[in-house]
Amino acid sequence: MGRETERKFLVKRQFFHPISQGVRYLQGYLSTVPERVVRVRVVGDRGYLTIKGLTVAASRLEYEYTIPAGEAEEMLKLLCLRPILEKIRYREEADGRIWEVDEFFGENQGLIVAEIELRDASQAITLPAWIGTEVTGDPRYFNSSLVEKPFKSWNESGGKIC
Repeated sequence: MGRETERKFLVKRQFFHPISQGVRYLQGYLSTVPERVVRVRVVGDRGYLTIKGLTVAASRLEYEYTIPAGEAEEMLKLLCLRPILEKIRYREEADGRIWEVDEFFGENQGLIVAEIELRDASQAITLPAWIGTEVTGDPRYFNSSLVEKPFKSWNESGGKIC
């Protein structure tokens, strides 16, 4: 059984200048029920199927399996909820830690979030200058929520932009 513990933050775009080369992700959902989120991804020429449990604090169960890219593409096209998430993921090193920074496109254009995986929720971290507001506990920023209510549909009072 896998367990992921991570914190999520908005990115201050004026201070974020990626050093790494980004990788394109296409991501869709077969289920967005919080107790069992089922995600399909295509990353480069690889496909993935991921099942995640309910988020409690900053932690949840996670199981991920490699699947043929062609099957993942077919699931994205025929089975997944709309819209499909489109993003470029950057892996940026800061203070000896790797941050995953997602810049969204399509229906979620304008949103940039950064995540850092931790051993446990109490682990101390140093925030880079390009990190903004923490949104770890805000379900609007869950990728599965961005399918149901894309960032472009948020009104000014409902969203935060750094």
